[in-house]
Amino acid sequence: MTTGSRQIGVIMDPLAGISPKKDSTLAMMLAAQARGWQLVCFELAGLALRDGVALGRGKRVSVHDDEQRWFDDTGPWEGRLGDLDVLLMRKDPPFDMEYVHATYILQRAEVAGALVVNSPTALRDVNEKVATAWYPQCTPATLITRHHAQLRAFLAEHGKIVIKPLDGMGGRSVFVVDEHDPNRNVIMETLTDNQARFVMAQRYVPEITDGDKRVLLIDGEPVEFLLARVPGGGDHRGNLVAGARGEGRPLGPRERWIAAEVGADLARKGVIFAGLDVIGDYLTEINVTSPTGIRELDRQFGLNIADQLMTAIERRLERP
Repeated sequence: MTTGSRQIGVIMDPLAGISPKKDSTLAMMLAAQARGWQLVCFELAGLALRDGVALGRGKRVSVHDDEQRWFDDTGPWEGRLGDLDVLLMRKDPPFDMEYVHATYILQRAEVAGALVVNSPTALRDVNEKVATAWYPQCTPATLITRHHAQLRAFLAEHGKIVIKPLDGMGGRSVFVVDEHDPNRNVIMETLTDNQARFVMAQRYVPEITDGDKRVLLIDGEPVEFLLARVPGGGDHRGNLVAGARGEGRPLGPRERWIAAEVGADLARKGVIFAGLDVIGDYLTEINVTSPTGIRELDRQFGLNIADQLMTAIERRLERP
């Protein structure tokens, strides 16, 4: 199949509900369309598995870089997902059991010949919080536990820590706790559901005031600029959806080192597009489900990150 006749399926939340100005998935669709690739859009409800064959029911679309009219529905699509060249899994978290079930369907499409970005196995295995444990040389002191006694000891050791759920997104339920916080026990009880759920605790990195830096990786290699999400006044969360301000910056030596420590390993696992979260000098999260930041960096530096991603996908497709 020639490049111009490729078909790319995109699994995502409803296309009509996105914010086109900042949506990275739309940027990817625009880049694919610019190469002449045909676009098919799916929601989770459109996926199915019959006798081991991954099936999809979606719609063919054309997309536009227009904040008022960013797509046209050009007709239905129904068939075997494995007949598509590429499947982009861009469904936003939460990473719940419905998401996991979808990865099993996508894995059957992968077996049938579709390139799934990111690999369904990696989507299940590379938990965005826990995966940092594979690179402890890059991270601040980190504890994953259910037990309040361990959390209290960790807090006493470091004086100030961040506690967050393992399945959170967008800065939700992220707490900064110090030894003198009268709510520290309540926070621990709430996040662990009274010691029934694992949480992550990390040593507080004060450089968060300078931004939570998103480093984008394409097939293991970093994009030359990062997006620093600088918290708004009175907030500690470096998340754009939580009100942080996005500020593009050149990649620094420390971010390059972290990318080198992590990138090749992720690429071997089938993670073609990832977002590393770096605070100060430390890796805090590895985002593989639906990383964002493309549009902001493209605008600030005249880049076309999604086209770089399509080039990496093309290379993968051409591998023997």
